[in-house]
Amino acid sequence: MFAKETYIVRRKELKQKIGSGIILLPGNSESPMNYLHNTFHFRQDSDFLYFFGLNRADLTAVIDVDADKDYIFGEDYSIASTIWMGDLPTIAEQALEVGVENGGDDKDMENLLKAALVAGRRVQFLPQSRGDNKIKYGRILGINPSRFDDYVSIPLIQAVVSMRIIKSAEEIFEMNNACNNGYEIHTAAMRACEVGKTERYVAGVVEGKALELGHGVSFHCIVTQRGHILHNHDHSGILTDGRMMLVDAGATTTMDYASDFTRSFPVNGKFTSVQKDVYQVVQSAFDLGIEMVQPGRKFKEVHLAAAKRVAEGLINLGFMKGNVDDAVANGAHAMFFPTGLGHQIGLDVHDMEGLGEKYVGYDETVERSTQFGLASLRMARELQPGHVVTVEPGCYFIPILADKWEKEGINKDYINFGKIREFMDFGGVRIEDCIQVTEDGQRILGDKRTPYTVEAIEAEMAKPL
Repeated sequence: MFAKETYIVRRKELKQKIGSGIILLPGNSESPMNYLHNTFHFRQDSDFLYFFGLNRADLTAVIDVDADKDYIFGEDYSIASTIWMGDLPTIAEQALEVGVENGGDDKDMENLLKAALVAGRRVQFLPQSRGDNKIKYGRILGINPSRFDDYVSIPLIQAVVSMRIIKSAEEIFEMNNACNNGYEIHTAAMRACEVGKTERYVAGVVEGKALELGHGVSFHCIVTQRGHILHNHDHSGILTDGRMMLVDAGATTTMDYASDFTRSFPVNGKFTSVQKDVYQVVQSAFDLGIEMVQPGRKFKEVHLAAAKRVAEGLINLGFMKGNVDDAVANGAHAMFFPTGLGHQIGLDVHDMEGLGEKYVGYDETVERSTQFGLASLRMARELQPGHVVTVEPGCYFIPILADKWEKEGINKDYINFGKIREFMDFGGVRIEDCIQVTEDGQRILGDKRTPYTVEAIEAEMAKPL
């Protein structure tokens, strides 16, 4: 946890933004894998962590704005539970660590919320990703769980986004540590990559190193030779000479701040001329994207500049043709680069995505496009000091997409389908780092730069694990 004053100040600011009423911030419960006592790794709700900091299951936070009181509710462990879980502090003791003096058990929480409703006071809450929370709090508030998110508070969403979107110095410090952990997991992955081993082996090295350094990976890692499948979580492949490997993985700190890096490299440790050509197209867009991250510039502009750089490179290699500006305007580059350039990152690897991208990555100054590819851009709004974003251009050879576009004549004036046919088993290339927007530019987070040039990657892969 941060110092308790951090959480006190955050809650005070939230009260000022909301003005009146009751704010309900549920924590998460344990989530069973296949039976009640065999659970997934516990992960606290990020908004609960931001305002209350306690990484313990089955807690509920309530803020009474009018009375200027903060509460934490939950059930202390029974004597029987301590046999299995150890002698843990009481909830009241832990609450004091984050500056909260009020609370009680779950019945006290239910009584407080119901009394507020009877008195005609508004209870505001955020969207919930957990079904059990929708059921639990829906029952208390008289809301059908299937319609729970219809009743979320837009003003509360906007207030929380306005606070979490700008990272404080202590958060940046923590995220820099997460990126240091990211450096370790990605260099380990490079050194572990060897013809004949399995993707699962490399994924295991990544996840083990992340758990050694923090709370583990920040999302289910992508470790694959089929990099054209953008969120490929299958690790069943055998590492094959001549293939490209794509590792998209992030590590957390013990405070659950995330990193998110991607590196692409040849399985055998040496780029072929073709692999190098495609890789350096992506690297050029990556370098340009980072350079263009500046306060006052819309991230959508950065995305489009990177897209143009990808298209220029692919025209030079013969995969695309025609005028580059027209090609990008018509979305032809999305045959190869159908994703957005990046997203915000913090406590969530896609930071605050659960609150709604239209409130996080967009605002009243920029609308989401409906064009294929550009519609996938998660972050488009104007960059400000304190934003932390990823920059992650890519080039993917996607057979099913090439088939569709060729059959339907989509962007036929800009795509060389015959050339693409020769590369349908290439996979994909993506490069990604976490970038802090500063007062006068940008900073690449992490004390060491994870190898990303052809020469640096080949040198790293030559080292023993």
